[in-house]
Amino acid sequence: MKNRKKMGRPTDNPKVDSLNVRLDKESSEILKKYAEKYNITRTESARIGIKKLKEDL
Repeated sequence: MKNRKKMGRPTDNPKVDSLNVRLDKESSEILKKYAEKYNITRTESARIGIKKLKEDL
């Protein structure tokens, strides 16, 4: 199979990896409230949370 480049908006930060995760009720609620507070998606909220983990490394 050939690797075809998908058409879409150009970006400086392409999202090439995918992650499917199951959340408990508390984690899901935290993510939802954060997204609502900052008017962003739950996905973007999760990315922000992951970047905050970098501080612990």
